[in-house]
Amino acid sequence: MINFAQVGNDLYTGKRSVAFIKRQKTWYAMSAVLIALALVGIFARGLNFGIEFSGGSEFRVSGVNNTQNYEQRAQQAATKAGISGNVESTVIGQSTVRVQTESASERTEAAKESLSSAFGVAPTAVSASLIGPSWGESVSKQAIQGLIVFLILVTIVMALYFRTWKMAVAGLVALLHDLVVTVGIYALFGFEITPSSMIGFLTILGYSLYDTVVVFDKVRENTADAFRTKRMSYSAAANLAVNQTLVRSINTTVVALLPIAAVLVVGFTLLGPGTLLDLSLALFIGIAVGAYSSIFIATPLLVDLRRGEKAVVELEKYVAKHGDRQNARASELEGAPVPMRVGADVTGAAAVPADHTGAAGLEVRPVHKYAQPGPRNQPKRPPKSKR
Repeated sequence: MINFAQVGNDLYTGKRSVAFIKRQKTWYAMSAVLIALALVGIFARGLNFGIEFSGGSEFRVSGVNNTQNYEQRAQQAATKAGISGNVESTVIGQSTVRVQTESASERTEAAKESLSSAFGVAPTAVSASLIGPSWGESVSKQAIQGLIVFLILVTIVMALYFRTWKMAVAGLVALLHDLVVTVGIYALFGFEITPSSMIGFLTILGYSLYDTVVVFDKVRENTADAFRTKRMSYSAAANLAVNQTLVRSINTTVVALLPIAAVLVVGFTLLGPGTLLDLSLALFIGIAVGAYSSIFIATPLLVDLRRGEKAVVELEKYVAKHGDRQNARASELEGAPVPMRVGADVTGAAAVPADHTGAAGLEVRPVHKYAQPGPRNQPKRPPKSKR
């Protein structure tokens, strides 16, 4: 059985390591495939915008006892009422059918009567609403404006906080990666985009940025120490940072996805389409993609952006030249057996751990490697008498 606590500790200390930076081309290739599929879905298949963006009429038939063949029955009822074009119908909850058509302001009453007859309910059980496209256009415009302002502020804050614009660029690329892939998944699977989905898209950007900033903060700490001690290269220090934050990123993502998954299950099985389902679907996809980008895209891209800097190149050369010698010296100081002195005289010595005992039960103390053998306090020889 895998001891996840031990694995996390080994990743943090560097005893185990996943080569995130060394395999960056693999991660880039995977992301390129995802983005290509997303763009195919967006431009070839197109986005399925909800009625809030395209405008039209919406009818809700409540108290339906039998929802079998509801799509065919809804289409026939709309045609009977003189409504042409595409008719989309879905089941909401257990006994409500939602029917969306093109704008039918002049045929609303006829459509209500036709739908009540088709589903065997009273005319009063059918509600109708007319939605114009202007509201959806206003929401889209404000969402795009908010996205632009958000990206500008993120760039400024990250550049000031991390004191390098390259971290800001890497973070922005990860954000755009998450946004394109999420929208592409919506296009490929034909998920309906509603104003709630737009809110979800903006929300996942904040989550993705939060996860990336946590990783970058550890990268900055490790790389600063690498420049100071010159014991590892920039890429090695960045790779260690990703490994140290890996368990945290996974745990945070799983904890965030579990309640959203519960809402999705309830939404698909009981509630049906609605604001809650639209928002949770966008969050579920975006959080999963955001966790991927913060681990596999942001930090490898940052290392590639800084790989040509003079300080990074000099550090790489120094570590390549002196790394083996430093590692051997570190092993000698940290892992080699420590010489011990056995004796009963420990007056003035610091407290000795319980396991530092000799074979006869006497206390032992580490001895400096340059210490001279023999007792510490030799009696002074009397001065020679002068003749």
